[in-house]
Amino acid sequence: MTEKDLTDRRFYPAEEEAGFADADPSVTPQTQHPAYKLAFRDTDFMLRDELRPVRFQLELLKPEMLLDEAGVGSTLVMYGSARIPSPEEAQAKIDAAKSGTEQEQRVAANLAAKAKYYQEAYTLAKLVSEKSIIEDGQRQFVVTSGGGPSIMEAANRGASEAGAESIGLNIVLPHEQAPNAYVTPYLSLNFHYFALRKMHFLLRAKAVAVFPGGFGTFDEFFELLTLIQTGKMKPLPILLFGKEFWTRVVDFEAIADEGTISHKDLDLFHWCETADEAWAHIAEFYDLER
Repeated sequence: MTEKDLTDRRFYPAEEEAGFADADPSVTPQTQHPAYKLAFRDTDFMLRDELRPVRFQLELLKPEMLLDEAGVGSTLVMYGSARIPSPEEAQAKIDAAKSGTEQEQRVAANLAAKAKYYQEAYTLAKLVSEKSIIEDGQRQFVVTSGGGPSIMEAANRGASEAGAESIGLNIVLPHEQAPNAYVTPYLSLNFHYFALRKMHFLLRAKAVAVFPGGFGTFDEFFELLTLIQTGKMKPLPILLFGKEFWTRVVDFEAIADEGTISHKDLDLFHWCETADEAWAHIAEFYDLER
C-alpha cells in the first residue's frame, strides 16, 4: 500500500506504534520512568482502582470477540458441582473417608452417589456435540462449562470425545484454579469478575443444564431464573438434573405457597434425570430432530 492508496488508514495501528516505542534507543530518566509507558502497555496503570470500568469493558469484549472469531453461534451451558466424582473415582472417595469422622464418611458417600450426574453431564455434552448443528455458518449448542473439575470436566470431556470444541469460562480464585484438560485451548477463557463471567455464560446460551452443586451453582441457577421471571431474558430450556437432591435442599413448592413467587414460576425449569430426557426437551423447544 502507498500513501496514495485510498483504502490506506492515515494512522498507524497500535501494534506498530508499540513497535516504534520499543525501537526507541533513548535511555533517559524520562523514558525510563513508568509515566512514559504507553497507557495500554502499562500493567500497573491498568490495575489501578480507577481503571475498573476499563477492565470491565475489556473482560466483556475479549471473550465476545474470540467467540465470534471461533464461529460460536450459541451455547449449551452446563452448571454443576466441582466436587462430585466421576464414576471411576466414586469408590476411591468412599475408601479415602473410611478413616475420617462419621460426617466425613457420610459426605463422601453422598458425593459418590451423585457420580451418575458426572456420567449424565458427559453423555449430554457428547450427544449434543455429535449432532454438529450449524446454522448461518455458525456452530450451535457449543458446550460451555465453568472450566473446572467434576461436572464441568464431564461437560468438556463429553464434547472433546465427540471430536468437538468446547468452552471453559474459568475464574481467578485465591486458591489454585486451572482449566480442566478437555477445554479447547483457544476457547479457554479466564475472568477476574464473576459478574462478567456470568454474563458470558448467558449471552449465547440457548439451553442451560443445571446439575447438583453448591453456592456457585445456586447463584448461577437462581440468577438465570430471576432474569427470565422478570422478563429481562427470553425463556429458554432450563434442565434441572437431580430432583431428589434439589427438592431436599430447596423447597420450591413452599416458596410458591408462601406467595413470594408464583406457582407458574416453577414451570421455568424442566426436571431431568438423563441426557436423553434433556435433549428431548431442547429438541421439542426448538423444533429440532431428536
